[in-house]
Amino acid sequence: MTDFAQLAEDIAREAGDMLLAKRPTMSGVVATKSSPTDVVTALDRASEELIRSRVRAARPGDRFLGEEGGEHGGSSGVRWIVDPIDGTVNFLYGLPDWAVSIAVEVNGEIVAGVVNVVPRGEVFTAELGEGAWLGGERLRCNTGVPLSRALVATGFGYGAERRAVQGEVVAAVLPRVRDIRRGGSCAVDLCSVAAGRVDAYYERGVNHWDFAAAGLVAAEAGAGLGGLHGRPPNSDLLLCAAPGLFEELHDLLVTLDPERDG
Repeated sequence: MTDFAQLAEDIAREAGDMLLAKRPTMSGVVATKSSPTDVVTALDRASEELIRSRVRAARPGDRFLGEEGGEHGGSSGVRWIVDPIDGTVNFLYGLPDWAVSIAVEVNGEIVAGVVNVVPRGEVFTAELGEGAWLGGERLRCNTGVPLSRALVATGFGYGAERRAVQGEVVAAVLPRVRDIRRGGSCAVDLCSVAAGRVDAYYERGVNHWDFAAAGLVAAEAGAGLGGLHGRPPNSDLLLCAAPGLFEELHDLLVTLDPERDG
Protein backbone atom coordinates (compact mmCIF):
# COMPACT_ATOMS: atom_id res chain seq x y z
CA MET A 1 0.00 0.00 0.00
CA THR A 2 1.33 3.44 -0.92
CA ASP A 3 1.89 6.18 1.62
CA PHE A 4 -1.17 8.03 0.27
CA ALA A 5 -3.45 5.03 0.69
CA GLN A 6 -2.14 4.14 4.12
CA LEU A 7 -2.48 7.69 5.41
CA ALA A 8 -6.01 7.95 4.01
CA GLU A 9 -7.01 4.68 5.64
CA ASP A 10 -5.49 5.61 8.99
CA ILE A 11 -7.29 8.95 9.02
CA ALA A 12 -10.61 7.47 7.87
CA ARG A 13 -10.45 4.91 10.66
CA GLU A 14 -9.64 7.58 13.25
CA ALA A 15 -12.51 9.76 12.08
CA GLY A 16 -14.87 6.79 12.17
CA ASP A 17 -13.87 5.92 15.71
CA MET A 18 -14.47 9.51 16.78
CA LEU A 19 -17.91 9.56 15.16
CA LEU A 20 -18.98 6.36 16.87
CA ALA A 21 -17.76 7.59 20.24
CA LYS A 22 -19.44 11.01 20.03
CA ARG A 23 -22.62 10.20 18.13
CA PRO A 24 -24.79 9.66 21.24
CA THR A 25 -24.23 13.26 22.40
CA MET A 26 -23.40 15.27 19.25
CA SER A 27 -25.61 13.96 16.42
CA GLY A 28 -28.15 16.80 16.34
CA VAL A 29 -28.72 19.02 13.31
CA VAL A 30 -26.86 22.34 13.47
CA ALA A 31 -27.57 23.70 9.97
CA THR A 32 -29.22 23.01 6.63
CA LYS A 33 -27.78 23.47 3.14
CA SER A 34 -29.75 23.25 -0.10
CA SER A 35 -33.10 22.57 1.59
CA PRO A 36 -34.54 21.82 5.05
CA THR A 37 -33.97 18.11 4.37
CA ASP A 38 -30.28 18.62 3.50
CA VAL A 39 -28.77 18.69 6.96
CA VAL A 40 -25.42 19.15 8.66
CA THR A 41 -24.61 17.85 12.12
CA ALA A 42 -21.91 19.06 14.49
CA LEU A 43 -20.12 15.79 13.84
CA ASP A 44 -19.96 16.40 10.07
CA ARG A 45 -17.90 19.47 10.90
CA ALA A 46 -15.88 17.78 13.64
CA SER A 47 -15.04 14.86 11.36
CA GLU A 48 -13.91 17.13 8.54
CA GLU A 49 -11.78 19.23 10.88
CA LEU A 50 -10.11 16.10 12.29
CA ILE A 51 -9.36 14.82 8.79
CA ARG A 52 -8.08 18.19 7.60
CA SER A 53 -5.82 18.61 10.62
CA ARG A 54 -4.30 15.14 10.14
CA VAL A 55 -3.70 15.76 6.44
CA ARG A 56 -2.20 19.18 7.13
CA ALA A 57 0.14 17.73 9.76
CA ALA A 58 1.35 14.93 7.49
CA ARG A 59 1.34 16.80 4.16
CA PRO A 60 1.21 20.57 4.68
CA GLY A 61 1.66 21.41 0.99
CA ASP A 62 -1.40 19.53 -0.27
CA ARG A 63 -4.78 20.98 -1.24
CA PHE A 64 -7.90 19.91 0.63
CA LEU A 65 -11.50 19.82 -0.60
CA GLY A 66 -14.14 19.00 1.99
CA GLU A 67 -17.92 18.96 1.77
CA GLU A 68 -18.40 21.24 4.75
CA GLY A 69 -15.41 23.57 4.62
CA GLY A 70 -14.73 23.99 0.93
CA GLU A 71 -11.28 24.06 -0.64
CA HIS A 72 -8.03 25.06 1.04
CA GLY A 73 -4.77 25.93 -0.70
CA GLY A 74 -1.62 24.00 -1.46
CA SER A 75 0.78 23.77 -4.39
CA SER A 76 2.08 20.19 -4.28
CA GLY A 77 -0.18 18.89 -7.05
CA VAL A 78 -1.92 16.62 -4.53
CA ARG A 79 -5.51 17.19 -3.44
CA TRP A 80 -7.45 15.37 -0.72
CA ILE A 81 -11.19 15.08 -1.45
CA VAL A 82 -13.24 14.36 1.65
CA ASP A 83 -16.79 13.67 2.66
CA PRO A 84 -16.67 13.55 6.46
CA ILE A 85 -20.03 11.74 6.70
CA ASP A 86 -21.57 10.54 3.45
CA GLY A 87 -25.13 9.66 4.38
CA THR A 88 -25.73 12.28 7.07
CA VAL A 89 -29.47 11.58 7.30
CA ASN A 90 -28.73 7.89 7.88
CA PHE A 91 -26.23 8.92 10.55
CA LEU A 92 -28.83 11.17 12.15
CA TYR A 93 -31.41 8.36 12.29
CA GLY A 94 -29.05 5.60 13.38
CA LEU A 95 -29.19 3.73 10.07
CA PRO A 96 -26.08 1.78 9.04
CA ASP A 97 -25.39 3.16 5.56
CA TRP A 98 -23.05 6.07 6.19
CA ALA A 99 -19.33 6.40 5.67
CA VAL A 100 -16.19 8.48 5.94
CA SER A 101 -14.85 8.97 2.42
CA ILE A 102 -11.30 10.10 1.58
CA ALA A 103 -9.77 10.25 -1.90
CA VAL A 104 -6.31 11.37 -2.98
CA GLU A 105 -5.94 13.10 -6.33
CA VAL A 106 -2.54 13.67 -7.95
CA ASN A 107 -2.38 16.09 -10.88
CA GLY A 108 -6.09 15.66 -11.51
CA GLU A 109 -6.24 11.86 -11.26
CA ILE A 110 -7.64 9.90 -8.31
CA VAL A 111 -4.88 7.52 -7.18
CA ALA A 112 -6.22 6.27 -3.83
CA GLY A 113 -9.61 5.98 -2.18
CA VAL A 114 -10.85 4.82 1.20
CA VAL A 115 -14.48 4.43 2.28
CA ASN A 116 -14.97 3.54 5.93
CA VAL A 117 -18.54 2.26 6.38
CA VAL A 118 -18.31 2.83 10.09
CA PRO A 119 -21.44 1.09 11.50
CA ARG A 120 -20.60 -2.08 9.58
CA GLY A 121 -16.91 -2.10 10.44
CA GLU A 122 -16.06 -2.28 6.72
CA VAL A 123 -13.20 -0.33 5.16
CA PHE A 124 -13.09 -0.36 1.36
CA THR A 125 -9.77 0.63 -0.21
CA ALA A 126 -8.48 1.09 -3.73
CA GLU A 127 -5.35 2.29 -5.47
CA LEU A 128 -5.11 3.14 -9.14
CA GLY A 129 -4.10 0.01 -11.02
CA GLU A 130 -3.91 -2.11 -7.86
CA GLY A 131 -7.50 -3.29 -7.43
CA ALA A 132 -10.20 -2.74 -4.85
CA TRP A 133 -10.17 -4.47 -1.50
CA LEU A 134 -12.29 -5.18 1.56
CA GLY A 135 -10.70 -6.88 4.56
CA GLY A 136 -7.96 -8.50 2.51
CA GLU A 137 -10.39 -9.77 -0.15
CA ARG A 138 -10.10 -8.44 -3.67
CA LEU A 139 -13.42 -7.15 -4.97
CA ARG A 140 -15.02 -7.81 -8.36
CA CYS A 141 -18.33 -6.40 -9.49
CA ASN A 142 -21.01 -8.70 -10.84
CA THR A 143 -20.68 -9.36 -14.56
CA GLY A 144 -22.94 -10.84 -17.22
CA VAL A 145 -26.12 -9.53 -15.58
CA PRO A 146 -28.76 -8.33 -18.06
CA LEU A 147 -30.78 -5.24 -17.26
CA SER A 148 -33.91 -7.31 -16.63
CA ARG A 149 -32.17 -9.14 -13.77
CA ALA A 150 -30.20 -6.25 -12.34
CA LEU A 151 -30.57 -5.05 -8.77
CA VAL A 152 -30.16 -1.31 -9.15
CA ALA A 153 -29.37 1.23 -6.43
CA THR A 154 -30.30 4.87 -6.73
CA GLY A 155 -30.81 7.99 -4.66
CA PHE A 156 -32.85 11.17 -4.62
CA GLY A 157 -32.07 14.87 -4.37
CA TYR A 158 -33.31 17.37 -1.82
CA GLY A 159 -35.42 19.77 -3.89
CA ALA A 160 -39.10 18.97 -4.43
CA GLU A 161 -39.06 19.55 -8.20
CA ARG A 162 -36.01 17.35 -8.71
CA ARG A 163 -37.51 14.63 -6.52
CA ALA A 164 -40.69 14.65 -8.59
CA VAL A 165 -38.69 14.00 -11.75
CA GLN A 166 -36.59 11.35 -10.03
CA GLY A 167 -39.79 9.63 -8.95
CA GLU A 168 -40.95 9.54 -12.57
CA VAL A 169 -37.61 8.13 -13.69
CA VAL A 170 -37.44 5.39 -11.08
CA ALA A 171 -41.06 4.44 -11.81
CA ALA A 172 -40.06 3.87 -15.43
CA VAL A 173 -36.87 1.98 -14.52
CA LEU A 174 -38.50 -0.34 -11.99
CA PRO A 175 -40.49 -2.52 -14.45
CA ARG A 176 -37.30 -3.04 -16.51
CA VAL A 177 -35.04 -4.37 -13.72
CA ARG A 178 -35.05 -7.00 -10.98
CA ASP A 179 -35.63 -4.40 -8.26
CA ILE A 180 -34.55 -1.02 -6.90
CA ARG A 181 -32.66 -0.24 -3.70
CA ARG A 182 -32.26 3.16 -2.03
CA GLY A 183 -29.54 3.12 0.62
CA GLY A 184 -28.95 6.84 1.21
CA SER A 185 -25.19 7.07 0.64
CA CYS A 186 -23.54 7.44 -2.75
CA ALA A 187 -20.21 6.15 -1.42
CA VAL A 188 -21.78 3.06 0.14
CA ASP A 189 -23.82 2.35 -3.01
CA LEU A 190 -20.73 2.52 -5.22
CA CYS A 191 -18.87 0.19 -2.87
CA SER A 192 -21.87 -2.12 -3.01
CA VAL A 193 -21.47 -2.30 -6.79
CA ALA A 194 -17.80 -3.12 -6.28
CA ALA A 195 -18.65 -5.89 -3.80
CA GLY A 196 -21.43 -7.40 -5.93
CA ARG A 197 -24.15 -6.48 -3.46
CA VAL A 198 -26.00 -4.57 -6.16
CA ASP A 199 -25.46 -4.72 -9.90
CA ALA A 200 -25.71 -1.05 -10.78
CA TYR A 201 -26.18 2.43 -9.37
CA TYR A 202 -27.32 5.73 -10.81
CA GLU A 203 -28.11 9.09 -9.23
CA ARG A 204 -28.51 12.74 -10.17
CA GLY A 205 -27.07 15.48 -8.00
CA VAL A 206 -24.08 13.83 -6.34
CA ASN A 207 -20.93 15.87 -5.74
CA HIS A 208 -17.26 15.13 -6.36
CA TRP A 209 -16.63 14.35 -2.70
CA ASP A 210 -19.49 11.84 -2.72
CA PHE A 211 -17.96 9.64 -5.41
CA ALA A 212 -14.23 10.46 -5.61
CA ALA A 213 -13.07 7.63 -3.32
CA ALA A 214 -15.84 5.11 -3.91
CA GLY A 215 -15.72 5.68 -7.66
CA LEU A 216 -12.14 4.43 -7.66
CA VAL A 217 -13.20 1.42 -5.56
CA ALA A 218 -15.90 0.57 -8.11
CA ALA A 219 -13.66 1.14 -11.12
CA GLU A 220 -10.86 -0.98 -9.67
CA ALA A 221 -13.45 -3.73 -9.10
CA GLY A 222 -14.18 -3.72 -12.82
CA ALA A 223 -17.21 -1.44 -13.02
CA GLY A 224 -17.73 1.30 -15.54
CA LEU A 225 -18.26 4.77 -14.12
CA GLY A 226 -19.47 7.81 -15.98
CA GLY A 227 -22.19 10.22 -16.94
CA LEU A 228 -24.54 10.18 -19.90
CA HIS A 229 -23.39 10.39 -23.52
CA GLY A 230 -19.78 9.48 -22.73
CA ARG A 231 -19.23 12.24 -20.20
CA PRO A 232 -17.07 11.58 -17.13
CA PRO A 233 -18.71 11.18 -13.71
CA ASN A 234 -20.50 14.40 -12.82
CA SER A 235 -23.34 15.87 -10.79
CA ASP A 236 -25.81 15.84 -13.70
CA LEU A 237 -25.92 12.05 -13.55
CA LEU A 238 -23.59 9.39 -12.19
CA LEU A 239 -23.93 5.83 -13.49
CA CYS A 240 -21.97 2.77 -12.36
CA ALA A 241 -22.24 -0.87 -13.49
CA ALA A 242 -20.24 -3.62 -15.13
CA PRO A 243 -19.61 -3.27 -18.87
CA GLY A 244 -22.65 -4.41 -20.80
CA LEU A 245 -25.09 -3.57 -18.05
CA PHE A 246 -23.64 -0.06 -17.96
CA GLU A 247 -24.60 0.46 -21.60
CA GLU A 248 -28.06 -1.09 -21.18
CA LEU A 249 -28.93 1.08 -18.20
CA HIS A 250 -27.38 4.12 -19.84
CA ASP A 251 -29.51 3.72 -22.94
CA LEU A 252 -32.67 3.29 -20.88
CA LEU A 253 -31.92 6.38 -18.81
CA VAL A 254 -31.25 8.49 -21.91
CA THR A 255 -34.83 7.86 -23.05
CA LEU A 256 -36.13 9.11 -19.68
CA ASP A 257 -34.25 12.44 -19.69
CA PRO A 258 -33.13 12.09 -16.04
CA GLU A 259 -31.09 15.31 -16.06
CA ARG A 260 -34.15 17.56 -16.14
CA ASP A 261 -35.41 19.19 -12.94
CA GLY A 262 -39.04 19.81 -13.77
